[in-house]
Amino acid sequence: MSQSAGQSSAARTPVDGVHTRRTVAKIVLLVALAVSFVGLILLGIWQLERRAWKLDLIERVDARVHAAPLAPPGPGEWPTLSAGRDEYRNVAVSGRFLHGRDTQVQAVTVRGAGFWLLTPLRREDGSVVLVNRGFVPPGWTGAPDASSAPPEVRVTGLLRLSEPGGGFLRSNAPAQARWYSRDVQAIATAQGLDRVAPYFIDAAASNAANGDSSSAEAVPVGGLTVVSFRNHHMQYALTWFAMALMVVGAAWLVVRDGRRRPIHP
Repeated sequence: MSQSAGQSSAARTPVDGVHTRRTVAKIVLLVALAVSFVGLILLGIWQLERRAWKLDLIERVDARVHAAPLAPPGPGEWPTLSAGRDEYRNVAVSGRFLHGRDTQVQAVTVRGAGFWLLTPLRREDGSVVLVNRGFVPPGWTGAPDASSAPPEVRVTGLLRLSEPGGGFLRSNAPAQARWYSRDVQAIATAQGLDRVAPYFIDAAASNAANGDSSSAEAVPVGGLTVVSFRNHHMQYALTWFAMALMVVGAAWLVVRDGRRRPIHP
């Protein structure tokens, strides 16, 4: 009787083993597909949330850009400055340019390659704000000296936060006067300035270089700030959702294949 039971057990082993292995493999694959599906759906939802945030940001920045100019944050507000609340605010500031302490920062604009001209502006309270007066072409030497510059100017433009480190895949080199980003603190240190605001102002085109040039087209050329935000989140969301549908299709194929495939001993 034990021999008959052993033969019966041996007869069942190959088929049962194959069936068990296939069942386990199918379950593992389906679980992996289910986890992938959930993950892809969550990624798609996250991209939709990012899209809503980006649209709100664009709306808020657009409102700041076109609002009436206000005074920029003073020293008491500098510690709480934030990109979300302050960047691209339309501001107006008065003071005296500290000509002779200009800094040229490499730039690529709609006018081609050249430089941003940053000049410190000392306000009545003694604090200093760097003003990006606009684009100048390579080799430009038209900056006025202190004796010929207007005694006081009023600058309107957009508040921008410092750009530390560098740009164009290159680091700033203050010792060689090579600047690739508008790093406010580093420029202030290189120019021996103190009480400098942690932001700079992109001068608007309406400033007309504040009387620094009598040419038909004043240089520096202001008003070239590009206010643009990448917003491809809908495309990303659709991509994740499409991949989730592909996972569903793969799961259906696994289930269908398991039903159709015969098991041979």
